[in-house]
Amino acid sequence: MRRPLTAAVALTLVAALGACTNNKRGDDEPEAGTGRQATGAIATDPKDSQGPAAEVPGAAKGGTVTVLRQTKISHLDPQRIYSFVGLNASQLYARRLTTFKDDGQGHVTLVGDLATTPGTDVNQDCKTWRFTVKDGVKFEDGSPITAKDIAYGIARSFDLSLTGGPTYIQEWLADTPQFDTRYDFKNTKSSLPPGLAVPDDKTLTLTFAKPHCDLPFAASLPATAPVPAAKDTGTQYDARPVASGPYKITKNEAGTRITMERNTAWDPATDAVRHQYPDAFVWSFGSDPVTQTNRIIADSGADQTAVSWNGVDPSLVSKVVGDGALKDRILQAPTPQHYTLTINNQRVTDLKVRQALNYAIDRDGIVKTLGGATFAAPVTTLMPPATIGWKNYDAYPAGKSGDPAKARELLGGASRELVLAFQDDSTFQALSTTLKSDLEKAGFRITLKAIPADSFLDETKKKDNPWDLYIGSWGADWPSGAAILPVLYDGRAIKADGSNNGASYLNQPALNADFDRILALPTEQQGAEWAKLDERIMREYAPVVPLYVQVMFTLHGSRVGGVFIDSVFGSPQFVNAYAK
Repeated sequence: MRRPLTAAVALTLVAALGACTNNKRGDDEPEAGTGRQATGAIATDPKDSQGPAAEVPGAAKGGTVTVLRQTKISHLDPQRIYSFVGLNASQLYARRLTTFKDDGQGHVTLVGDLATTPGTDVNQDCKTWRFTVKDGVKFEDGSPITAKDIAYGIARSFDLSLTGGPTYIQEWLADTPQFDTRYDFKNTKSSLPPGLAVPDDKTLTLTFAKPHCDLPFAASLPATAPVPAAKDTGTQYDARPVASGPYKITKNEAGTRITMERNTAWDPATDAVRHQYPDAFVWSFGSDPVTQTNRIIADSGADQTAVSWNGVDPSLVSKVVGDGALKDRILQAPTPQHYTLTINNQRVTDLKVRQALNYAIDRDGIVKTLGGATFAAPVTTLMPPATIGWKNYDAYPAGKSGDPAKARELLGGASRELVLAFQDDSTFQALSTTLKSDLEKAGFRITLKAIPADSFLDETKKKDNPWDLYIGSWGADWPSGAAILPVLYDGRAIKADGSNNGASYLNQPALNADFDRILALPTEQQGAEWAKLDERIMREYAPVVPLYVQVMFTLHGSRVGGVFIDSVFGSPQFVNAYAK
């Protein structure tokens, strides 16, 4: 349901690790650290959700901003979007019920987007939510956006032929992961899914069987974008969805280029987050990270107003950080993408062995393997620092380089044999080799098992898989522990095949009860509780070894302004972008 990170979706860190091994960090190489911590909450003052967005200092109207990306965007249909690039690109043309106001430094506030507020908890039990649609919001043809259009967008997300998007709201409304069994969109388009109601053109209500206090966060995903029923072309809607944001898609050249131009029907007075500075955005596909980096460095012609999506290629880091003229064109920040050495708790049942694994890891060596501090930052917590309420701790302090002696002590002199499975690509080959070396210094005997990258997730999600360890990763859909800890460590989600338990297969009834308790709390009270539970899980169960968060390190042209690294998804964000 959420997005585990694979080689296909990670940025330069994953795309080009093979080039990292010869790139050594110099003393002047910038370090992102892990200090960028998300703060913020759900806005309680309706004024926070009102437009226009504050003007960006120095911003000017006009020009075209080009985004260079190696591969195409898989989906433009808002109900089918679930990639980082899709989530950020769609902010330009598809508004949602709610969205994040982001200062680019980790402070985020959830505000109403199409809705006047982030939602009203009608009975103060998180089971019934009401949203009121703003006045003046329109589709690109000038027709008003109504609650019915938003409800239709949610309803069509029940259609299994429109695959790819998140399924939170569908499952919550249907009260089952098999949401299509409760509502058949294709045959009942004239009705709405259970629990979804439109009392009038301005009002939308969602009623759940169980409390879902995180609904305002889930409503920030583009699954709540409005769709005019008369213009829904099913799977073909992916080519050119109808715009509700400041830009509309005017040209979609299959797999090579997408052009977005100003949507004259968009009213900035209704939008607390977005601007409409450039005349157009062009998404250009096909250039690899080396080509992107060299083009941005050269800064010629249209590339002066270009941004590299995939980031600086590792082979060019020294060149970039050594060129003082590029300093003001670097975008760098730790992201929420969190990596672990995941332990199969069904097979590795001895807590002391799992603790020994935690002491054995040389995180400094891992960061160096990944290309240095430009690309990764070590972590010792289950939640990344980008999570609201995050608290730093180290349950198994082993210094930067690990403590193999402490690990051997916990093993009691025994030599434990374990199998480490990894995705069969250059990234994880190098990382697994480093991990094997660390663990064998601590007294383990490690057998490496390569799994084809395209089947790795499916194989590790099988409950009876034969491996003890695997390199896991996770990117939460919003910066809350609710989108991390219960998803990865609630044992009730374990299934024979396709488990959503993060492949640790931890199942502790006391923890499961705590997940329910915290999820039922008001969101403003959850942050501190998730932080406490994070530490408790590591100290009492040690189900994984936290390794690192990915760092975004990219460049833009000399005439680009306003672009920042999104605090929620860790990717370039363009709502404030302008061409100088």
